[in-house]
Amino acid sequence: MKTLAIIPSRYGSTRFEGKPLAKLCGKEMIIWVCEAVKNTNLFTKIIVATDDLRIYNTVISKGFEAQMTYKYHKNGTERCEQVLQNEELNGNFYDVVVNVQGDEPIIKKEQLDIVLKNFEQKHEIQISTLMKQIENIETLMSIDVVKVVASQDNALYFSRCPIPYCRDKSIQEGLDAGIYYKHIGLYAYKPEVLHNIVKLNVSVLEQTESLEQLRWLENGYKININPTNYDSFGIDTMEDLLILEKKLRENNNSIYF
Repeated sequence: MKTLAIIPSRYGSTRFEGKPLAKLCGKEMIIWVCEAVKNTNLFTKIIVATDDLRIYNTVISKGFEAQMTYKYHKNGTERCEQVLQNEELNGNFYDVVVNVQGDEPIIKKEQLDIVLKNFEQKHEIQISTLMKQIENIETLMSIDVVKVVASQDNALYFSRCPIPYCRDKSIQEGLDAGIYYKHIGLYAYKPEVLHNIVKLNVSVLEQTESLEQLRWLENGYKININPTNYDSFGIDTMEDLLILEKKLRENNNSIYF
């Protein structure tokens, strides 16, 4: 199976401008992501998709591949689709494309392995992603943490609110019962699906929750979702970066903590 990992990386950010090049234990965050993905040995090719020459030059200088993409893309999915188009125009075709978040420097092999194996085992899968059980109220109540409810192997709905609503239990009882899950923002697609979903019009639910994946659900796409025991650690602010650096130093730069 030919697999392509694309890492969207944008310099501009209202909360943390230039974060892909921010140093984490002395190394740029985007390079942490590249190395983590490369070390899995799961991908035929890895490409950073960026709109900024500073990121492009940094990635190239460290021996990784990068492509410049249009500045007007609305999200990382569109940036990934442009790279896929470029690859196919050059005669490079893939069975699965994975969108790896450029601001999650400790992505783990086990997470990537799950989404890729799904396509080998279930040929009908269109999109695959992950979820992890929520274990504390702070995570559950945060609007920055996307929650998901699922039926068997497919996602039913994503929200920034705590879902599902526990009518007969307290929130703590719901946590203890293991009914709340956070979405791990890692997506794998069949190439034709990635080409199609970027053409969809923005949907009402997507605008309401500010969650792109709701557009796909509203248009009839199925999102396969599997549990993982490994959490994600997205970097949105300098404070997040400092917290992660402290954890890594305490664990001798091991991403397993």
